[in-house]
Amino acid sequence: MCHFFHWRTIVRETSFGFLVTSHRLPVTGNRQPVTLHLIACFSFCLLVLNSFCQSRKDTTVILISDISVQLETTDAMNNLYNFKFEKAEEQFKSFKEKYQWHPLPYFLVGLAEWWKIMPNMRETKYDERFLAYMDSSIQIAENLYDKVPEYKIEAAFFLAAAHGFKGELYADFERKNWVKAAGEGRLALKYMEVCREKNNLSPELLFGDALYNYFREWVPENYKSLKPIFWFFRHGDKKLGLQQLKEVSYNAFYTRTEAMVWLMRVLASYENEPLRALQIAEYLHQTYPDNPYFHRYYARMLYSNGVQPKTQEQCDQILQRIDSGKVGYEAVSGRYASFFLGQMYEYKRQWEEAKKYYLKSVDYSEQVGATDSGYYLYSLLSLGEIYQRQGDKLTAKNYFKKVKKTAGHKDEAYKDAKQRLKKLEKASKD
Repeated sequence: MCHFFHWRTIVRETSFGFLVTSHRLPVTGNRQPVTLHLIACFSFCLLVLNSFCQSRKDTTVILISDISVQLETTDAMNNLYNFKFEKAEEQFKSFKEKYQWHPLPYFLVGLAEWWKIMPNMRETKYDERFLAYMDSSIQIAENLYDKVPEYKIEAAFFLAAAHGFKGELYADFERKNWVKAAGEGRLALKYMEVCREKNNLSPELLFGDALYNYFREWVPENYKSLKPIFWFFRHGDKKLGLQQLKEVSYNAFYTRTEAMVWLMRVLASYENEPLRALQIAEYLHQTYPDNPYFHRYYARMLYSNGVQPKTQEQCDQILQRIDSGKVGYEAVSGRYASFFLGQMYEYKRQWEEAKKYYLKSVDYSEQVGATDSGYYLYSLLSLGEIYQRQGDKLTAKNYFKKVKKTAGHKDEAYKDAKQRLKKLEKASKD
C-alpha cells in the first residue's frame, strides 16, 4: 500500500534532524535523550537568539546599534544563510580587523561554523572550530562586561548567545553531553537576565519573548513529566508568542530570518498548519536558494501539502546537488528527498522507480547512522510491500525481518512488519 495520499506524514524537527511521526510513523528510539534535549533546546530558544538585539534608547548598546555595522553584518549574514561561506568569512575578517576588541567578529565566524553543522548535526568535524570561536567571543565579552561599564549590556548579549549556542551543540542527540549543556544553559540564563534589565521592546527583542511565550507553555503541555521544572519560570502565552514571531518576521532587522525559521517550524510541527509553513519555506528557499537546510524543508512542506509535481522537482534537484558535491548537500537531505520520491513513484505504481528511491533512502540513512528513523524503517517496509506485490515473498520477508530487527518493539513499524510476516507465513502454510 502506498502511504503518500493515504496518510499525511508529519515530520517533527529537532536540531539533530527530523523525526517522522504520524499514526503510522511514531517517534523512534530512546525517549529520555529527546526529553533532555528539549530541556536544553528550550533554554536555547529563550535565550540565545537575542544575540544581535538592540535598544532604541540605551546608549550603552554601541556597536550593534551602529547603522553601518548593521548593514555590513546583514550582507555577511545573507552570504552565510546562502552557504557562501568563503565570501561571508572574508567579510567577517574585515570586522575582526576593525573590532578586535569586540566579541562580534568572533561570534560571527563561529556562527558560520554553526551553519556548516546545521545540515547534518551528526557531523562533528566543525565542532572544534565552532567552540573555539565561541570561546573567543566569550573571553572578549567577559573582559568588556567586567571592565568597561558602558559595554556591559552589549557584552551580555554576546555572552548569552555564545553560551547558548554551545549548550545547544552539547545537548545535541549525537553529543549527549548533558552536564556541559546544563552548565552553558545556566550561564546563558545569567547573562540574559542582565539583558532583560535594559530591554526596550524593539522587534529584535520581541524575538526572545516570542519564543519564550510559546515554548514556556508548549513544552509542559506536551511533556507532563517536565511540568515541575517550569514552576520556576514565569507563565507564557502561545497565542501571543505566535503573534510576536510574525511581527519579528515582518519588522526586525537582525533576527528577521531566524524568526521566520522558527515560525515555519512551529507552524509545521506544533500548530499543524502545513500550508502556512509551506509559504514561509518557499520564501526562504527562494531568498537563499543554495541553503540545503531551507531547500529540504521546502521539499518536506511541499510533500506534506501533497504538491506532487513541485515535490518531485525539488527532490530531484536535491539529489543532483548531492551527486555534484554542492556545499552542504549530503546524506541527511538525501534520505528525505529519496523517501519522498519513493512514495510518489509507489503511488503511481511505478514499482522499479519506487524501489530505486527507497533503496537510496535506506543507503543515505545508513550513511549517517539514522537506522532508527521513520524514513529508514518505512523505506524498508515499503520495499517489502513492493516485493510482496511482485510475488517475491522471500525478499519481502527479508525486508520485514530487517524492520523487526531494527525497530523498537513499541514502534508501529515493528508491529506492522510482525503482522506482515505472520500473514506471509500463514499464506505459505495454506
